[in-house]
Amino acid sequence: MAIGTYEAYRERLSKMRPNVYINGKCVDRNGDWIEGGCYVMKVCYDMANDPQYEDVCTTTSHLTGEKINRCTHIHQSQDDLLKKQLMTRLICHHVGGCMQRCMGTDALNAIAVVSYDCDKATGTKYHERFNKYLEYCQKNDLVCNCAQTDVKGSRNSKYKRAHEQPDPDMFVHVIKTDVDGVGVDGKPCKGVIVRGAKICNSNAPYVDEIIVTPTKFMGRGDEGYAIAFALPGDWPGMKLMALPGQHHKRKHLEAPFNKVGDVESLTIFDDVFVPEDRIFLNGYDNPDVVQYAGYLALMFAHFHRHSYTGCKTAVSEIIASQAALVADVNDIAKASHVREKLCDIIGIAELVFAAGQASAYRAIQFPNGSWVPDEILTNAGRRLAGHNIYHEYEILADLTGGICASLPTEESFFAPETAELCNKYIMRNPEYTAEETHRVMRMMEDKLCDAFEGAQCVAGVHGGGSPLMETITMMSRYDLEELKKIAKYLAGFDGVECPRYERATATPRAMLERFKKTQG
Repeated sequence: MAIGTYEAYRERLSKMRPNVYINGKCVDRNGDWIEGGCYVMKVCYDMANDPQYEDVCTTTSHLTGEKINRCTHIHQSQDDLLKKQLMTRLICHHVGGCMQRCMGTDALNAIAVVSYDCDKATGTKYHERFNKYLEYCQKNDLVCNCAQTDVKGSRNSKYKRAHEQPDPDMFVHVIKTDVDGVGVDGKPCKGVIVRGAKICNSNAPYVDEIIVTPTKFMGRGDEGYAIAFALPGDWPGMKLMALPGQHHKRKHLEAPFNKVGDVESLTIFDDVFVPEDRIFLNGYDNPDVVQYAGYLALMFAHFHRHSYTGCKTAVSEIIASQAALVADVNDIAKASHVREKLCDIIGIAELVFAAGQASAYRAIQFPNGSWVPDEILTNAGRRLAGHNIYHEYEILADLTGGICASLPTEESFFAPETAELCNKYIMRNPEYTAEETHRVMRMMEDKLCDAFEGAQCVAGVHGGGSPLMETITMMSRYDLEELKKIAKYLAGFDGVECPRYERATATPRAMLERFKKTQG
């Protein structure tokens, strides 16, 4: 079953051990709270099984030669990167927001690169172990996510290193090694015990596998914190403190946009046994690999920001589509200020997508065979999207008007005593029926006024890294000294020739080398 189905996915969820907590109570993976997120997964599976989209949503495994879902694929070419970006964009169009499988894809690709580099430098065997895990994910078309962001504790600079925190559990870490336990296959095995928590862990309550990666570079004393592994979402000791997000429920006007939701998680590892064959980095047992913790953190962020150039392009295009439609419904579509506002959103969408495309065209092949896009361009695209997301919502609110925040209840448009009057007075552009106008304004209510979309605004700024993190990444990779030579030449500095300035492709490897020097 290299291309999975939604039905098989829901069957797996139904068999999972209850370990999700909502309002302090443990619940199983059923009920309204999970349906919004599962709807998104249904679209992902359905599109992979649709001949119209198989050229972007499916590909061939480099491990087995079988047809697989692109969400479980390791990028083997520039074309793979371009199609992953396009797949992300197309699925996001269908669900009206995040496709939600991108984190797992990006985590798999990051570990594929870093485990190989780590093995070559330190003599470990992580890459072989990872490939077995990858084949398992591909064969069953498993939904994975990435648990990267530690709760971090105090941000005071005197606690700069993970092991310096007043509470050592503020970063996920190994507390015991060489432990006897039971593996995912039910057989006795060796492993480690981990403790800690990951926050902002989107869709953890309805994924098959949770992939844990470090959140930053680790140094001396942080050996136990340099840990990466993968476990089933219902693994013993894992407790998922969930925050469901969904649009207002409707009774009459069903619509695709209203079906979408997600569930955020504070994912707690309460003395969890991790089988050895599920560990892809472990500084506790091998201090030589500690330096690769930050490298893995950056590599995941890098791949994820490339995914964002597809995702956030789609989000901008969805907002542009909604803005154009609501302007037409309000009968102001031909006004010059409306066209100017729409141009703002479309321009952002095109530039963000172009940054992702250009980063793929400038990608380089790494020793393990993976292709890694240019880091400056992925961050430039993600940064542009993050800076402008609230501007796009502002435009949408401006063109919609205040009715989205004061719309009568849905039932009022259908109840015998009120329906005729409500439908009469919601009319605007006569080219749209009362129901069409009502549908558009109800969508605007969902988009601009409910708690779920409020969270999506914040995700548009901070998801995958805030604009500040993109600034830090870009400026740490960009060679300003070489760039300044152009200005020095133009200013007439003695002995300065105009350089042939052609920026080389940048990847997280540069930061690994810099970190090695600082630790050396």
